[in-house]
Amino acid sequence: MKKPLQIPVNSIPDLGKDVSLDLGDDWFRHWREEDQGLEFNAGDLTGEVRLEKHGKDILVRGHLEGHLDLACSRCLDYYAAPYTSDFDLLLLPGHEPLAQEEELTAADLDVDFVAGEDVDLQGIIREQIILTVPLKPLCHEDCRGLCPGCGANLNREACTCKA
Repeated sequence: MKKPLQIPVNSIPDLGKDVSLDLGDDWFRHWREEDQGLEFNAGDLTGEVRLEKHGKDILVRGHLEGHLDLACSRCLDYYAAPYTSDFDLLLLPGHEPLAQEEELTAADLDVDFVAGEDVDLQGIIREQIILTVPLKPLCHEDCRGLCPGCGANLNREACTCKA
C-alpha cells in the first residue's frame, strides 16, 4: 500500500516537479497514529515542494506556512502559533552510512538519502516541522504560568495559596 506523499523518483521530469501541500487534521491525525511522541495538536499548513533531479541526486525545496496548535510551556494552554518554514534538502542515492561518532556540520543537516524508488515527502515534511517547533513554546512573552502551589493558571485567575 502506497503511503501518502510518496513520490516515485521516475515520475520527476527533467524540468522538476511541483507538489502543492494542504496539511490539515487528517494528515496530522495519521502522523499522530504513527508517532505517539507528538508534542502538538493539528494546525493547518499549506505550502509547495519542488523536486529537481541533478544527475542521480534530488534537490527538495519547500515552503510551509500556516499555524500549529502548541502547548505553552508555562501555562499549558494550547494556542495557535504562526508557522513558516523554508527548507532545502539534497537527497543522495543509497542508504545512510552506518552511524559513527562524528560531529555534524550545518551542511550535513541539509543532506539525506533516498533508498528505493520513492521520495518520502511525508517524512521530510515531518522532520522539517519537528526541527522548527520551539523547545519551550510560549503563548505570549509575559505568560505568568501556573502557581507551583495550587496549580492556578495565573493568566486567568488569582492564586489561592497563602504567602
